[in-house]
Amino acid sequence: MDEFLSAAIGFPAVIFGAALVVIVCFWLLVLVGAAGHDSFDTDLDTGPVGLGGVPVAVSVSLLIVFAWFGSLTGTVLLRQSDTGSATRAVLAVAVLAGSLLLAWGAVRLLVHRFRRFFPAEPPPSRLDFVGSVCTIRTGTVTATFGQAEVVSRDGSTALLQVRRAEPLPSPSRPSGPGAEDAPLVMGGTGLLYAYDEDGEFFWVASYDAALDPGPNA
Repeated sequence: MDEFLSAAIGFPAVIFGAALVVIVCFWLLVLVGAAGHDSFDTDLDTGPVGLGGVPVAVSVSLLIVFAWFGSLTGTVLLRQSDTGSATRAVLAVAVLAGSLLLAWGAVRLLVHRFRRFFPAEPPPSRLDFVGSVCTIRTGTVTATFGQAEVVSRDGSTALLQVRRAEPLPSPSRPSGPGAEDAPLVMGGTGLLYAYDEDGEFFWVASYDAALDPGPNA
């Protein structure tokens, strides 16, 4: 037991041991709902190193666990060998690199086998709001000013910049439905029918639920 503890707090196992503590704390936060398992997916890209296809937290956690176990095993074996202190120091660095390399290989193999259980989802896009019903949040909506609130698929709300086509739209503006329909005022309901990438706003028209043909149209 003493030999195990000594190896765990010695170089190089202590490096991965400290990272392992952080990983354990992170997954405890995930269990209590204080963090998401995909919290780092937008910050890190593990695809270039062959670990893509699963949440970053999963691949990094497995990498740390395997590297810690490999470095701990190598440290124990190294301390049982009859080598000098200088040679042991060099071999300890080799254990560090070797355990990390072996861990990467093992995690890459697991990721390749189990990535089908983590289907890739397209990143959210503003175009996802096209076709959505919104609520006008400004006094009125014109061809140059207006804001509306829309509910996304996950239940969250977003405040968008919206514009209304003029009665005689120019060629640069899409000819949307109802250019001369009822005015869009605060609290009214509108339909987002197009997105202008250059102006970064949505074209909106007044919407009447009674005219909705339903999802099977």
